[in-house]
Amino acid sequence: MDPIPASRSTILLETADPASEAARACLQAYYDELARRFASGFDVALSRDPDAADMRPPRGSFVLARRDGLPVGCVGLKGHGGELAEVKRLWVAPAARGQGLARRLMQCVEQAALQLGIRVLRLDTNSALPEAIGLYRDTGWVEIPRFNDDPYPDAFFEKTLRDAP
Repeated sequence: MDPIPASRSTILLETADPASEAARACLQAYYDELARRFASGFDVALSRDPDAADMRPPRGSFVLARRDGLPVGCVGLKGHGGELAEVKRLWVAPAARGQGLARRLMQCVEQAALQLGIRVLRLDTNSALPEAIGLYRDTGWVEIPRFNDDPYPDAFFEKTLRDAP
Protein backbone atom coordinates (compact mmCIF):
# COMPACT_ATOMS: atom_id res chain seq x y z
CA MET A 1 0.00 0.00 0.00
CA ASP A 2 1.29 3.46 -0.82
CA PRO A 3 1.54 5.99 2.00
CA ILE A 4 -1.82 7.65 2.64
CA PRO A 5 -1.49 11.34 3.50
CA ALA A 6 -3.60 12.72 6.33
CA SER A 7 -6.06 15.39 5.36
CA ARG A 8 -5.25 17.64 8.35
CA SER A 9 -1.86 16.47 9.57
CA THR A 10 1.54 15.25 8.56
CA ILE A 11 0.82 11.66 9.64
CA LEU A 12 1.23 9.04 6.90
CA LEU A 13 -0.06 5.47 7.03
CA GLU A 14 1.93 2.70 5.38
CA THR A 15 2.13 -1.05 5.39
CA ALA A 16 5.18 -2.37 7.17
CA ASP A 17 6.85 -5.57 8.24
CA PRO A 18 5.59 -6.33 11.78
CA ALA A 19 9.14 -7.41 12.68
CA SER A 20 10.70 -4.12 11.56
CA GLU A 21 12.42 -1.86 14.07
CA ALA A 22 9.66 0.77 13.81
CA ALA A 23 6.91 -1.83 14.29
CA ARG A 24 8.69 -3.37 17.27
CA ALA A 25 9.07 0.10 18.82
CA CYS A 26 5.32 0.73 18.48
CA LEU A 27 4.45 -2.68 19.84
CA GLN A 28 6.75 -2.26 22.84
CA ALA A 29 5.17 1.13 23.59
CA TYR A 30 1.76 -0.57 23.35
CA TYR A 31 2.80 -3.35 25.75
CA ASP A 32 4.25 -0.80 28.17
CA GLU A 33 1.01 1.18 28.13
CA LEU A 34 -1.07 -1.94 28.78
CA ALA A 35 1.20 -2.80 31.72
CA ARG A 36 0.50 0.64 33.21
CA ARG A 37 -3.25 0.66 32.52
CA PHE A 38 -4.28 -2.90 33.39
CA ALA A 39 -4.85 -3.47 37.11
CA SER A 40 -3.05 -6.82 36.82
CA GLY A 41 -0.27 -5.46 34.60
CA PHE A 42 0.52 -6.98 31.21
CA ASP A 43 2.98 -9.65 30.15
CA VAL A 44 3.05 -10.29 26.42
CA ALA A 45 4.33 -13.82 27.07
CA LEU A 46 0.95 -14.65 28.70
CA SER A 47 -1.02 -13.07 25.87
CA ARG A 48 -2.00 -14.67 22.57
CA ASP A 49 0.56 -12.57 20.71
CA PRO A 50 0.22 -12.96 16.95
CA ASP A 51 3.04 -14.44 14.94
CA ALA A 52 4.55 -11.86 12.58
CA ALA A 53 3.87 -14.17 9.61
CA ASP A 54 0.13 -13.92 10.32
CA MET A 55 0.36 -10.13 9.89
CA ARG A 56 2.01 -10.21 6.45
CA PRO A 57 0.41 -10.76 3.05
CA PRO A 58 -1.15 -12.98 1.90
CA ARG A 59 -2.63 -13.76 5.33
CA GLY A 60 -2.63 -10.34 6.99
CA SER A 61 -1.17 -6.88 7.16
CA PHE A 62 0.53 -4.46 9.53
CA VAL A 63 -0.01 -0.72 9.27
CA LEU A 64 2.28 1.92 10.74
CA ALA A 65 1.48 5.58 11.23
CA ARG A 66 4.45 7.93 10.92
CA ARG A 67 4.87 11.60 11.65
CA ASP A 68 8.06 13.16 10.31
CA GLY A 69 9.38 9.64 9.73
CA LEU A 70 8.85 8.53 13.33
CA PRO A 71 6.33 5.81 14.22
CA VAL A 72 3.33 7.17 16.16
CA GLY A 73 0.80 4.35 15.78
CA CYS A 74 0.10 0.88 14.50
CA VAL A 75 -2.47 -1.83 13.96
CA GLY A 76 -2.18 -5.42 12.83
CA LEU A 77 -4.42 -7.71 10.81
CA LYS A 78 -3.88 -11.32 11.86
CA GLY A 79 -5.17 -13.66 9.20
CA HIS A 80 -5.15 -17.39 8.65
CA GLY A 81 -5.85 -17.50 4.93
CA GLY A 82 -9.64 -17.54 5.19
CA GLU A 83 -12.47 -15.01 5.32
CA LEU A 84 -12.09 -14.41 9.09
CA ALA A 85 -9.24 -12.46 10.70
CA GLU A 86 -8.44 -10.56 13.88
CA VAL A 87 -7.46 -6.95 14.37
CA LYS A 88 -4.57 -6.78 16.83
CA ARG A 89 -2.43 -4.22 18.60
CA LEU A 90 -4.14 -0.91 17.76
CA TRP A 91 -2.00 1.79 19.38
CA VAL A 92 -1.52 5.54 19.00
CA ALA A 93 1.25 7.49 20.73
CA PRO A 94 -0.07 9.90 23.36
CA ALA A 95 1.29 12.90 21.40
CA ALA A 96 -0.74 11.83 18.32
CA ARG A 97 -4.06 11.21 20.09
CA GLY A 98 -7.18 13.29 19.57
CA GLN A 99 -6.66 13.64 15.81
CA GLY A 100 -8.70 10.67 14.58
CA LEU A 101 -5.63 8.54 13.94
CA ALA A 102 -7.02 5.39 15.56
CA ARG A 103 -10.08 5.65 13.32
CA ARG A 104 -7.85 6.08 10.26
CA LEU A 105 -5.76 3.07 11.24
CA MET A 106 -8.90 0.97 11.63
CA GLN A 107 -10.21 2.11 8.24
CA CYS A 108 -6.88 1.21 6.67
CA VAL A 109 -6.80 -2.27 8.21
CA GLU A 110 -10.40 -2.89 7.11
CA GLN A 111 -9.44 -1.90 3.56
CA ALA A 112 -6.45 -4.24 3.70
CA ALA A 113 -8.73 -7.05 4.89
CA LEU A 114 -11.08 -6.56 1.96
CA GLN A 115 -8.15 -6.63 -0.46
CA LEU A 116 -7.10 -9.98 1.04
CA GLY A 117 -10.62 -11.43 0.69
CA ILE A 118 -11.32 -11.19 4.42
CA ARG A 119 -14.96 -10.40 5.15
CA VAL A 120 -15.32 -10.83 8.92
CA LEU A 121 -13.07 -9.21 11.51
CA ARG A 122 -12.88 -9.88 15.21
CA LEU A 123 -11.00 -8.18 18.00
CA ASP A 124 -10.64 -8.34 21.73
CA THR A 125 -9.93 -5.56 24.19
CA ASN A 126 -10.04 -4.72 27.86
CA SER A 127 -12.46 -2.47 29.74
CA ALA A 128 -9.43 -0.50 30.99
CA LEU A 129 -9.36 0.94 27.45
CA PRO A 130 -12.73 2.74 27.26
CA GLU A 131 -11.63 4.95 24.38
CA ALA A 132 -10.99 1.83 22.27
CA ILE A 133 -14.35 0.33 23.16
CA GLY A 134 -16.03 3.63 22.24
CA LEU A 135 -14.25 3.69 18.87
CA TYR A 136 -15.31 0.15 18.06
CA ARG A 137 -18.94 0.77 18.96
CA ASP A 138 -18.98 4.06 17.00
CA THR A 139 -17.61 2.40 13.86
CA GLY A 140 -20.02 -0.51 13.54
CA TRP A 141 -18.42 -3.23 15.62
CA VAL A 142 -20.83 -5.50 17.50
CA GLU A 143 -20.10 -7.10 20.86
CA ILE A 144 -19.92 -10.90 20.72
CA PRO A 145 -19.19 -13.69 23.22
CA ARG A 146 -15.59 -14.49 24.15
CA PHE A 147 -13.79 -16.21 21.27
CA ASN A 148 -10.35 -16.92 22.75
CA ASP A 149 -8.63 -17.86 25.99
CA ASP A 150 -6.31 -14.85 26.24
CA PRO A 151 -6.26 -13.84 29.93
CA TYR A 152 -6.37 -10.07 29.36
CA PRO A 153 -9.42 -9.16 27.25
CA ASP A 154 -12.89 -8.87 28.71
CA ALA A 155 -14.68 -7.37 25.70
CA PHE A 156 -15.01 -9.01 22.27
CA PHE A 157 -16.22 -7.50 18.99
CA GLU A 158 -16.95 -8.50 15.41
CA LYS A 159 -17.57 -6.60 12.19
CA THR A 160 -18.72 -7.86 8.82
CA LEU A 161 -17.05 -5.87 6.07
CA ARG A 162 -18.85 -4.56 3.02
CA ASP A 163 -17.20 -3.65 -0.26
CA ALA A 164 -17.17 0.07 -0.95
CA PRO A 165 -20.05 1.17 -3.21
